[in-house]
Amino acid sequence: MGILLDIQDLHVEVDGESVLQGVNLAVPEGEVHALLGPNGSGKTSLMMTIMGFSRYTVTSGKILFDGKDITHLGLTERARLGIAVSQQRPPTIDGVQLQQVLDYAVGSEVENRHRVDELIDTLNMEAFITRDINAGLSGGEIKRSELLQLLATRPRFAMLDEPDSGVDLEALEKVGWMVNQLYSLDPQRPALRKTGLIITHTAQVLDYVQIDKAHVMIDHRIASCGNPGLILDTISQHGYSACLECMQLGRCVETDEDLLQIQIDK
Repeated sequence: MGILLDIQDLHVEVDGESVLQGVNLAVPEGEVHALLGPNGSGKTSLMMTIMGFSRYTVTSGKILFDGKDITHLGLTERARLGIAVSQQRPPTIDGVQLQQVLDYAVGSEVENRHRVDELIDTLNMEAFITRDINAGLSGGEIKRSELLQLLATRPRFAMLDEPDSGVDLEALEKVGWMVNQLYSLDPQRPALRKTGLIITHTAQVLDYVQIDKAHVMIDHRIASCGNPGLILDTISQHGYSACLECMQLGRCVETDEDLLQIQIDK
């Protein structure tokens, strides 16, 4: 598998303020990666930049998607390439019903229509698909609504911004199931997956979703990357300060031996 998303030395500003400083990140096709980090570290800024939101100005560096330089493409053009996002705090859209968005996304594809109708029934979402987008929905319902829209559009590369934020444990299980459906190419062959990036602060959603690699963002840069289990264990024991040490040493944690070597270097 080749690299689907390749971010090279990316520097970004919003209203003249630096929000990303030399970010490098690569996601191979067929892998789902996690982006961890404390609040304010730049995770959402990276996601918004990848999606092409206009406030996020790339001052240097590149974003390549399937080998194509998309650094200065608009949001609509990126969406047409198959890039999509579920936002952490999506707005309420008055006058537009969820059903209308689903109808537009599905189009005339009978098989996809049947699949979406089954999801609505399985997740008991009939009650709010006729509401305006996100109007009067709880945190968990909003997350499910966002994911349902992604499932209908079937993007090639899906980013999820804090899918576990504001979601209770019962709803989180449903969200986790939907995330796995989103990244599944074939339910009978779970190892074959679409490509994605899950941004999370609490990492709760990772209890339900298999992750191929984890990246940690601190101070608007990638501090470390590697084995998800090792990184989560390190964070739980030592906090994000341990990842900052990795960044200062210029070494990512890929194996237990890497972790031991970092401790020796210290």
